[in-house]
Amino acid sequence: MAQKNERNQEASVYIGNLNDRVTDELIWELMVQAGPVVSVHLPKDRVTQSTQGYGFCEFQSAEDADYAVKIMNMVKLFGKPMRVNKSANDRKLLDVGAKLFIGNLDPDVDEKLLFDTFAAFGPLVQNQKIVRDAGSGNSKGFAFVAYASFEAADMAVEGMNGQYLANKPVSVNYAFKKDAKSERHGSAAERLPAAQACKNDPTSIISHFGERAKS
Repeated sequence: MAQKNERNQEASVYIGNLNDRVTDELIWELMVQAGPVVSVHLPKDRVTQSTQGYGFCEFQSAEDADYAVKIMNMVKLFGKPMRVNKSANDRKLLDVGAKLFIGNLDPDVDEKLLFDTFAAFGPLVQNQKIVRDAGSGNSKGFAFVAYASFEAADMAVEGMNGQYLANKPVSVNYAFKKDAKSERHGSAAERLPAAQACKNDPTSIISHFGERAKS
């Protein structure tokens, strides 16, 4: 069950909304029903060593991963329906620039709640990140999420900016670019090539999400 250094994104699924009692072994035993499993990884909190409510499973083939999404999504484990999506399998879409900054974050908001809230607007192509203090592990009150499309990011800004998440209203805006502190993501210059890439690649993660949404 050892992990490989490089996971095959095409043959991997993201598993979210997991009960903290779920283990790597349990996910392995469940997912092997969809096809041969290569690896399972549930990230653990550095302080408590408890799972963080999500993970990844790599299969031997992309077809097995697609099948796992069809039969395992919303299956309940310890009373909680798990979310099973294809991983961000098109690396070209990881840098489209649809990256959002979430501020005024309640300290009770964890990665699972962040994912469950923002994944409702569209597929997230990177792990959602709550910025935490390196020593205590406590949230610093802000986070980042990145979408596969600007359309999804726009809907998230419109739908969540000023809305309460836990006990505080969050601010949601496009994040500032690392190499240009005064310029935010989401510009027309970023949107044009991203739209073109999606148009030219019908097998992108956006297409996968759209097909699943229609089914």
